[in-house]
Amino acid sequence: MNSFFLFDITFWLYFIAAILYIVYMVTNRVGELVPAGHPDGGSLRSKAVGQIATILTASGWVANTFALVARALEAKHAPYANLFESMMLMAWGIIIGYLILEYIYKIKIIGVFVVSLGFLTIAIASLLPFRYQTVEPLNPALQSNWLLIHVLVTFLGYAAFAIAFGLSIMYLLKERAEKKGLKYSFFMRFPDCIRLDELSYKSIAFGFPFLTFGIISGAIWANYAWGGYWSWDPKETWSLIVWFIYAAYLHARMTRGWRGRRTAIFSVVGFISVIFLYWGVSFILPGLHAYA
Repeated sequence: MNSFFLFDITFWLYFIAAILYIVYMVTNRVGELVPAGHPDGGSLRSKAVGQIATILTASGWVANTFALVARALEAKHAPYANLFESMMLMAWGIIIGYLILEYIYKIKIIGVFVVSLGFLTIAIASLLPFRYQTVEPLNPALQSNWLLIHVLVTFLGYAAFAIAFGLSIMYLLKERAEKKGLKYSFFMRFPDCIRLDELSYKSIAFGFPFLTFGIISGAIWANYAWGGYWSWDPKETWSLIVWFIYAAYLHARMTRGWRGRRTAIFSVVGFISVIFLYWGVSFILPGLHAYA
């Protein structure tokens, strides 16, 4: 099946799922800590909307998976050698991470931000000029099994940081609503701040080893392809900056006891640096790793 057709299916499933998660939040009057049907809790209708949103999200992820497989068969190489393909992989990682979180913690409302991030990634990929979407043969430097390893683990790390970013935004909005005493704000329907802070931390702790291994595998691949482990290419330099930001986050949390607003802001800044590493470096500071 054509990868573009599967991509379109993925786009619409993620879009509808993101809308339904928003509807779920709006119709769930006081959040998820009270069972559906309880006089003080969300309605049965809200529960049904949430279940449909999850089903569509999971269906979108399956379509996303098949799109990547179809792309690999069409291109005859790992399906993330250009910007379009890597964004499909990014969305894939964000959504599977969200589905795991929902399965473990039973908190659907975080899909308002996290599934929306997955959809936004696919939406941006759909707006790329056609020259960035076409299947192209790999240049000789990329014709290696290291492409599969390096890019996959790196983007799993990025996806985990994206989830942490969504959770941190939710934390900052919930904390602001609490401080202002906005009892009837939509933001008060979010999980409590302690839970959001903890889940954001776990997402970063999960993603950091993947980023670390991505940098190490990239250095090994660089030595194989270009004869040197490190050349201070803009992408390499910014990947190291991102690594230090998240390393500082983990250090501050584990040894300095940072929690709450400070770590949430740290998480947001970290993901902004990931976006610049992924997009900004490619278009503003092109080098050997540029997708542009």
